[in-house]
Amino acid sequence: MLTDDQIATLADIGQAIAFSPDRQDELDGLIREGYVAKDGDIYELTAKGQKVLTDRGAGLNEA
Repeated sequence: MLTDDQIATLADIGQAIAFSPDRQDELDGLIREGYVAKDGDIYELTAKGQKVLTDRGAGLNEA
C-alpha cells in the first residue's frame, strides 16, 4: 500500500513538478513498483500510477 507521501509524489509527477535529490529514493521505489516510468530526465505516471490517483479521487488538477 502506498503512503500519503508516495501518493503526493505521484500527483506531483502528474503535474510535472521538479524534484529535489532527497526524494530520489522515493522515486526509485515508485519506478520499481511500476507506478512511475523515467524517460531521460522526465518522470511520467504509468497507467498503474494514474489509476491510484483516479481511485483516490485525486485527478491531476486536484491533487
